Amino acid sequence: SVFLGMKSVSSTMKKQKEGFIINISSMNGIVGGAIGYTDTKFAVRGMTKAASRDLSPYNIRVNSVHPGVIQTPMLEQENVKEQVEKFKKSIPMRRVAQPEEVTNMVIFLSSNESSYSTGSEFIIDGGLTAL
Repeated sequence: SVFLGMKSVSSTMKKQKEGFIINISSMNGIVGGAIGYTDTKFAVRGMTKAASRDLSPYNIRVNSVHPGVIQTPMLEQENVKEQVEKFKKSIPMRRVAQPEEVTNMVIFLSSNESSYSTGSEFIIDGGLTAL
């Protein structure tokens, strides 16, 4: 779980007086959706913010990444191709994310380039949650 993951690494990071934690959620952690899924994604968002407040004095950054639909083999199955094409039209950028786009965000958050970002939500959804 996200909670146990943060708990297991935070004591070592506190001793080192530095570190970063990147929690992966979903765009459904930003906007509503199916209750059994959305409530867990909102929980990741809340735990990230709470941990950020607790761990910032130790120079530990805690952020969350909220991807939308990502191009995976699951989207290439014949039985969903038509649905995917229709869904793309609802995304302002008219496409789904490539896996590398999520990877690049995680790399950024792992680097010193994001040294003053903590408790923040990074949404990778082509503008879908901005609607």
